[in-house]
Amino acid sequence: MSHSDSRSVALDAGLLTLRVAVGTTLFAHGAQKLLGWFGGPGIEGTAAGMEHMGFEPAKTSAVAAGVSEAAGGLVALGAGTRVAAAAGAAAMLAASDVHRPSGFFAQEGGFEFPAVLGLASAALALTGPGRYSVDAVIKHPLSRDGVGVAALIASAAGAAGVLTRRKKALASKTA
Repeated sequence: MSHSDSRSVALDAGLLTLRVAVGTTLFAHGAQKLLGWFGGPGIEGTAAGMEHMGFEPAKTSAVAAGVSEAAGGLVALGAGTRVAAAAGAAAMLAASDVHRPSGFFAQEGGFEFPAVLGLASAALALTGPGRYSVDAVIKHPLSRDGVGVAALIASAAGAAGVLTRRKKALASKTA
């Protein structure tokens, strides 16, 4: 095995490791929101939390957040990776903004955890899943490089719109 072949194997193994860690974590959080699995609040509890945090409409926001995170299961498998990872990155951008007033560290309620999870998701949207993935096996058309960039731009724009609406809703509640 040449140096470049072993480097490629190591890179693909690294992407697999990252995908499984990020994807299963996102999936678990989405399942908490949507289905109440793993001790989560389920869709009604998530909607109540979203309303409290200023997301309107709350139930639609809860479903969008849950689905964006649950798509992490696809990231873990390496199926539709670039689009699913971009959706996860957008959900974590919104979560980071919610936690931003508490500072950086998670132990203080800060944005550390969603920021790292979101940035790792963004990296996967840009790199793709690697060869140890469903996308590589089926040569999925959404696996092309430009798809990841486009998906991140669209997801970031969507998250920015949601966060702008949230800030307006919070401002009108305090006025």
